[in-house]
Amino acid sequence: MKIKSIVITGVFLAGIGALVAQRFTTDNDASSKKTPDPAVALALTEPKDVPFLIDLNGTVTSLKIVDVHAQVTNLVREVRVHEGQFVQAGDVLFVLDDRVDKANYDKLYAQLLRDKALALDQERQLTRNEELKQKNFVSQGALDTSHSQRDAQQDLVKSDEAALEAAKVALDFDTIRAPISGRTGVVNVFPGTLVVPQTTSLVTITQLDPIAVQFNVPEAQLGKLQQALAQSNGKAGEDNVQAKAPSGLSSVAGHLYFVDNTVDASSGSIKAKAIFANPKNQLWPGEFVQTSLNLGILKNALSVPAKALVNNPNGKFVYVVGEDNVAVQKNIKEVFLYGESMVVEGLAPGDRVVIDGKQNVRPNGHVRVVNLEGKGSGAKDGAKDASKEAVNDAAAAAPKDTTKSAQAAK
Repeated sequence: MKIKSIVITGVFLAGIGALVAQRFTTDNDASSKKTPDPAVALALTEPKDVPFLIDLNGTVTSLKIVDVHAQVTNLVREVRVHEGQFVQAGDVLFVLDDRVDKANYDKLYAQLLRDKALALDQERQLTRNEELKQKNFVSQGALDTSHSQRDAQQDLVKSDEAALEAAKVALDFDTIRAPISGRTGVVNVFPGTLVVPQTTSLVTITQLDPIAVQFNVPEAQLGKLQQALAQSNGKAGEDNVQAKAPSGLSSVAGHLYFVDNTVDASSGSIKAKAIFANPKNQLWPGEFVQTSLNLGILKNALSVPAKALVNNPNGKFVYVVGEDNVAVQKNIKEVFLYGESMVVEGLAPGDRVVIDGKQNVRPNGHVRVVNLEGKGSGAKDGAKDASKEAVNDAAAAAPKDTTKSAQAAK
């Protein structure tokens, strides 16, 4: 019995010794194996001309909106327009009851003809009296009276002409025409409606082509905004604004034509407007549109893929890899986002910036370059290679499971 206990104890101690030896060997192998450098994909910074585009939220506004009112108190006789109709300037919209005004016009016209005939008679009388005066058949007083009667009759003709013109204006007020070209809104009157000046809006006409988009630009871009306005000079052909409605399939191009004369202190922005040709009515008054404003070209700008930027408490930075494959942290300043690239300040031409695999990079640490954008395969291939290498590195650096080894040794 005692011998049996001694044998069991010996076997147990031998097993423990084997486990300790195996663990010691595994730890030595893990410590002696060096962790590989993280794999990264790089992009080379190269100066190029980049359009300075700003994305803004805009609101479509009409250049002209007119509420049509009657100029005289009268009854509506005809309505020649319907709601939602496109009209041209000068089209007849409404006809009022013009019988009284037409009768007054005819009366004044007849009066004018009568007074003109009397004026001709007075002119003939004056001519005869002048001839008789030369023969001393009439006195100077009679000649002066004839002059006065002729002048008074001519002035009466002028008065009749002015009264007739006023009657014509009143008669014209009975025919209401479209003051601008555009689309009509709700028609508020019908035949038989009594309209009163300045109280009843007959219809509203809104101009749709051309049309404007209003947006607010940050005050920091005021200088570039003024330059863009001077370049477009308020004329078509210098299209520097793109607008797209949420329901539209494509964007439309227009040009900047207005910058407000003050900055809104509450929002720190300045109001601006662009004008667009709108023959297909892609833009509709009151709707919100996505607006892109081109404020010029940045010459020799340096840009990096936006995914290369890293945040820290002091701002943003990127990793720049030197020829010795050491990653150095460089602080940068964002200028603006252009597509998937960010125009930045703080880098130099030719800098190699880490665009993928940066999560494994440590400042001043060595890296392994698997792709350089612009120097071989594309950025997507480089990103895939870097991601694959990063997974392999993580797997290689992880400690091996020693459980099975221990069991095997046992």
